[in-house]
Amino acid sequence: MPRFSANLTFLFNEVPFLDRFGEAAAAGFHAVEFAFPYDYQPRDVAERLKAHRLDAVLINAPPGDLKLGDRGIASLPEREHEFAASMVVALRHAKAFNCPRIHVMAGVTPSDADADDIERRRRTFIRNLRQACVEASDQGVTILIEPLNTQDNPGYFLTTQAQAHAIREAVGASNLKVQMDLYHAQIMEGNLAHKLRQWIRHIGHIQIASVPGRGEPDDGELNYAYLFKLIDELRYDGYVGCEYKPKHGTSAGLAWFYKLLERRPAPVG
Repeated sequence: MPRFSANLTFLFNEVPFLDRFGEAAAAGFHAVEFAFPYDYQPRDVAERLKAHRLDAVLINAPPGDLKLGDRGIASLPEREHEFAASMVVALRHAKAFNCPRIHVMAGVTPSDADADDIERRRRTFIRNLRQACVEASDQGVTILIEPLNTQDNPGYFLTTQAQAHAIREAVGASNLKVQMDLYHAQIMEGNLAHKLRQWIRHIGHIQIASVPGRGEPDDGELNYAYLFKLIDELRYDGYVGCEYKPKHGTSAGLAWFYKLLERRPAPVG
């Protein structure tokens, strides 16, 4: 069975952020991830992780100004210095949490961008990622990039698995991998089993949610029982992040998770 992490940006929202760590541990999770911990002192988050014996497996780099429409800045020309500063902040937090993965968001492309502008943004993205990977490698951190669907994220620069892996290859850094969110990938492309088989060696993190609705993974059009089995067969050794919106409260929607726990083989010895 895959190793699951609770995404505390989406789950356990019934309580304040710092209390979600205890809720996740009580629910049976041993790992957590969260998008933007930057409103909290790193030591406060680190203390919650330690107190509840949780591993932090993924955070996002600062995304720019979300209120002004930013969804990351890594592909945005003229904001390279801001991106470099954001990576200093992200790596400082990752070090405090002993977190080995940072998701770097690409950013939004204007609807009137022409081919030259898009290519300029691609070059900016590659250049920024190369520098980020150099800095992250000193800390043993893997940088992740993630394609997002255009229904939920209009104009996002990175939208398909092939596009993300082409960027990864262009960057050429061993600590750059693709974060494959099966919810986004199903909406944009489908054919998930083939894409998992094709790129599993270069996938650094997987996330799940139902399609449509982005709810618990035991509902909707995706056969997660099959996909979890495939992920095991492919010997994926990362985490599967539970990044979904509970329909009727987090705890009430964890029946799928507890069914999987019951199937986990008992430890030997």
